[in-house]
Amino acid sequence: MSTLLVRPDEPDTQGKVLEVTPASAGWDHVGFRVHALTQGQQVEGNTGDREHCLVLLSGRATVTSGEHRWEDIGERMDIFEKVPPYAVYLPDGVDFSVEATTDMELAVCSAPGHGNHEPRLIAPDQIKQSTRGGGTNTRHIQDILPETEPADSLLVVEVYTPAGNWSSYPPHKHDVDNLPEESILEETYYHRLNPSQGFAFQRVYTDDRSLDETMAVENGSCVMVPRGYHPVGAPHGYELYYLNVMAGPKRQWKFQNDPAHDWIARQ
Repeated sequence: MSTLLVRPDEPDTQGKVLEVTPASAGWDHVGFRVHALTQGQQVEGNTGDREHCLVLLSGRATVTSGEHRWEDIGERMDIFEKVPPYAVYLPDGVDFSVEATTDMELAVCSAPGHGNHEPRLIAPDQIKQSTRGGGTNTRHIQDILPETEPADSLLVVEVYTPAGNWSSYPPHKHDVDNLPEESILEETYYHRLNPSQGFAFQRVYTDDRSLDETMAVENGSCVMVPRGYHPVGAPHGYELYYLNVMAGPKRQWKFQNDPAHDWIARQ
């Protein structure tokens, strides 16, 4: 059984269906959880010593933090509409609440915060969209919280991989402190499939193969990437979405391709 694959559970009293904490992952930075909320249901909390990025995966909600209130935000009613989501950035040390104004799905991304920023709305028109790769290596990117936008630790991005395509490919890693060539970043992959009964594959491996796991991921599953290369493949007939959360000692995304497969990137 994989030690890196986290499957969803039935919702708890606050709708939580999945959670990764630094303690459960055995690492230092990334936290991630998903709530499936019914209309009128509420999530409340305090960010503690961690900055948060609240991503409205689907549906609408009112988000409140102190004097900040964003009323009935959200346009994307299904993840596979592919329009950029609404998100809210929260610094460490603040209270917050999220009230679902429709049935909705909420991702809560977190990492160590240092009190350097104010709460803010991240609207769809602020989210850069791009396409990477070509042929069966094409995927579509929506940068929710890239390193060009203010935060202390968090990097958050959505990726859509068409059916039959590869993603996070050629295999790359970011687990060595060797800037400007490579940075250390822990990472989670939250996977969704369209149609939802589908599956995809993700491999996480190191050069010496001391870590080498290949997982069949299903709708709503999460893969933890503590180190190593981590390519993803979507089978024919099933479109793949994933939400990436990254954080590490330095807020820079610098990666190295697997030397055995780097030739693919140079074609």
